[in-house]
Amino acid sequence: MNVSLFITCLADAVYPSSVGRSTVELLERLGCNVSFPKKQTCCGQPAFNSGFHKEAQTVARHMITTFEEEEWVVTPSGSCATMIHEYPKLFAEDDVWREKAEKLAAKTFELTQFIVDVLEIEDVGATFHGSVTYHSSCHMTRLLGVTEAPYRLLKHVSGLTLTELPYKEHCCGFGGTFSVKMMPISEQMVDEKVQHIEETGAACLVGSDLGCLMNIGGRIERTGKPVEVRHIAEILNSREETVS
Repeated sequence: MNVSLFITCLADAVYPSSVGRSTVELLERLGCNVSFPKKQTCCGQPAFNSGFHKEAQTVARHMITTFEEEEWVVTPSGSCATMIHEYPKLFAEDDVWREKAEKLAAKTFELTQFIVDVLEIEDVGATFHGSVTYHSSCHMTRLLGVTEAPYRLLKHVSGLTLTELPYKEHCCGFGGTFSVKMMPISEQMVDEKVQHIEETGAACLVGSDLGCLMNIGGRIERTGKPVEVRHIAEILNSREETVS
C-alpha cells in the first residue's frame, strides 16, 4: 500500500525526530510504502479558524494539487486531518475544486484511524512499560469522528496500563489562536486538564494532536508535574521503553 505522509507544521518544525520518525517507521513496519511530497505546506487551518477563508482557499488549492495523485494520505494529527475534510466546504460554490477537495478528503486519514479502519490492524506489536492516560482532542473526536481507534491500539500495547482520563471530552484550552486571544481562560482550562491527568496517577500522557500535547505539556513543565507527554505514534512505535 502506497501512503503519502502529510507531516503537518508542528510535527515538521517541532517534533520531526520523535513524531515524524515514529510515524514513518510505524507505517513501514505495517507494510506501507511511505512517500513524502516536498511541496506540502500548512493545511490552512489557522487562517480558516480565524475567518480568513479566501486565504485558506489558496492554501487548500496548493495542498489538493500536491496530494492529488497520491493513493492514501496519512497524518499524525486529528485536527489537520479534519481541516482536509473541511476543504469541500471551502469550495461549496466551485464545482471543479469542490470535487477535487472531496477526492482528497476521501483518501486522507488520521494515523490511528488509518491503521484501524483501513489496514484493519489493532495490535501493532508495540511494547511500552508504564501507566498511561489518553487525551481525546476536540477536532479529532467531535469533527473527524475518530473516538475508538486510539484506545483499541493502546489496549494492545504490551506492558501498557491504560487509565481513562476524567472528563476526557473537555477541551484542553489550546484551540489554536484561542490560547493566544483568550489566554486567561485557556490557562484555566489547561490547569483543569492537568489536574485530571494527575488524578489518574499515570506516568505518561498520550494524545494524537500535537497542538494539544504542546499546550498541555508546556503547562505540565511550567508547573513541575512529573508526567511525560508523548504522541501516540511514539508509543505504537516503541519496543521496550519504560516510564515510571
